[in-house]
Amino acid sequence: MTLPFDGGISAFFKDLAPDDVRSAIKRAEKGDIINASYPHSERLARKVYERQLAALQIELVKMQAWAKDSGARVAIVFEGRDAAGKGGTIKRFRENLNPRGARVVALSKPSEKEAGEWYFQRYIKHLPTTGGMTFFDRSWYNRGVVEHVFGFCEPQQREAFFGQVQDVEKMITGDGIHLFKFWLNVGRAEQLRRFLGRESDPLKQWKLSWIDVEGLKKWEAYSSAISETLERSHSAHAPWTIVRSDDKRRARLNAIRTVLHGLDYANKDTKAIGKIDAQICGGPDIWHA
Repeated sequence: MTLPFDGGISAFFKDLAPDDVRSAIKRAEKGDIINASYPHSERLARKVYERQLAALQIELVKMQAWAKDSGARVAIVFEGRDAAGKGGTIKRFRENLNPRGARVVALSKPSEKEAGEWYFQRYIKHLPTTGGMTFFDRSWYNRGVVEHVFGFCEPQQREAFFGQVQDVEKMITGDGIHLFKFWLNVGRAEQLRRFLGRESDPLKQWKLSWIDVEGLKKWEAYSSAISETLERSHSAHAPWTIVRSDDKRRARLNAIRTVLHGLDYANKDTKAIGKIDAQICGGPDIWHA
């Protein structure tokens, strides 16, 4: 089988990965949590996960009905490390929602026209209308992290972004939009293991890009950019929620819980929603931990 990008991920694993990362992957059994700092030693059991997810998805359907009836607008931003599970989490949010009122926005590289516009312009036009939800699979925070790490923007452009982002988000929330911002984080060994799995699976190879391959070499640069971005864009009106996603099941459940607890929708069942696991889901202190 021909591997994408000339087998660049396998080559990184073989030749460039830190010894501890390579050893952790080699020792791991399928389903093991290999991040030693993750607060749970085992992945959440499938039956428990599926039962809790089903209850949460009922609550999401209630919430969408409330949004439609009340005219509420909900925007949810998903950012995170590559392979941290953004797409999978969005999928579980939307599985039982009416797709007409729950859109996913995953923008590609800006066109020449878009590159000449105000940076936030192409994102702003995708904000939800009354009764709608928008899921941003990556967002305006590209400028704070990916564009910076790969040199796709000038330093002054990034500074302009940080100078504006809190005001832009204050306008969004000030107009009544419920804005949630998630940063999904994953350990280095787990990230590489997921990339290796994608590389060898013909059904998942489409998820890979050359940025993923080259980004493996830039872990420290990403870490620095992420830390700075969280620090400079966390605010009372638009706080970040960090989700440690070494266990995708726990990550999905706690992201959904965060949104449901954050909205006062009709017929809300707080017992069915359950408690947020504060060890893996919370403010920027989770990132620093």
